[in-house]
Amino acid sequence: MSGVSIDLNADLGEGFGRWTLTDDERLLSVVTSANVACGFHAGDAVTMRRVCALAAERGVRIGAQVSYRDLAGFGRRAMDVPSEELAAEVAYQIGALEVFARAAGSRVAYVKPHGALYNRVVRDAEQAAAVVDGVLLAGGGLPVLGLPGSRLHEAAERAGLPVVAEAFGDRAYRADGSLLPRGREGAVVHDPDAVVERSVALVRAGTVTAHCGTAVPVRARSLCLHGDTPGAVELARRVRAGLESAGVTVGAFA
Repeated sequence: MSGVSIDLNADLGEGFGRWTLTDDERLLSVVTSANVACGFHAGDAVTMRRVCALAAERGVRIGAQVSYRDLAGFGRRAMDVPSEELAAEVAYQIGALEVFARAAGSRVAYVKPHGALYNRVVRDAEQAAAVVDGVLLAGGGLPVLGLPGSRLHEAAERAGLPVVAEAFGDRAYRADGSLLPRGREGAVVHDPDAVVERSVALVRAGTVTAHCGTAVPVRARSLCLHGDTPGAVELARRVRAGLESAGVTVGAFA
C-alpha cells in the first residue's frame, strides 16, 4: 500500500500559571497539529499565546481543545452542562485561542474536545449538538476532530462541518471502537514498542487490537500522541520515526 499519510496531533499548553505539564517546544518539533488548551481544563492567556507563537513558527496547525469548565479535575470529570451554556463556552474558548493564533500570524484550524467532553460526545447526541453549535457560533466552518462514528461527527456532518477521524496508539480500545475508560486497568498503553507497533498498524492497516483481543477497524486521518505521559517527547519521536520507516507520509490534515 502506497500513498498513505497521517497527521500527528498532541495536546499542548496544558499548564496553568507557574505549573507546567507538557513539553510544548520539543513536542512541536514532532507533531503536525497542536491541540491547545483554552483555559477551561488547563492553559492560560500567557501559555496560549506562547504555544501559538511556537506552533506558527514551526508551521504546526493550531487547534482549539475545548472542554468542560473544570480546572481542578483537568477536564476529566463527568459534568452535566445545559446545551446553551456548553455551546457558549465552546465558542468562548475558540474565540480566545483565535486571538493568539492570529497574533502569531496563524489561525485556529480545527476544534477537538478534551477529556470528559470528548468521551461524552461519542454517545451523547445532545451534548454533541451543543459542541457543534459552539463551533458554528464561533464562526467559520472549522473541521471537528474526534472519534470515528461518534455522535459528534454525526452532528458536525449535519451542520455541514468537515469531520476528521482520530485514532490513538497509546489508548486501549473496546470492541465497538470506543476507548476503554481511563479508570480501567490497561486503558493506557505504556510500552513504547507496543505504542509504535499499534500506531503503524492503525495507519497502514486501519486496525487495532481491542482490549478483549479482537481486531477493530479504525480509519483515521489523525493520530493522537499524548503530551502528558512520562517520556512523551521521546515516544512521539519514536512513533513518527516508525511511521516514516513504514512508508507513511506525516503531514497536517488542515
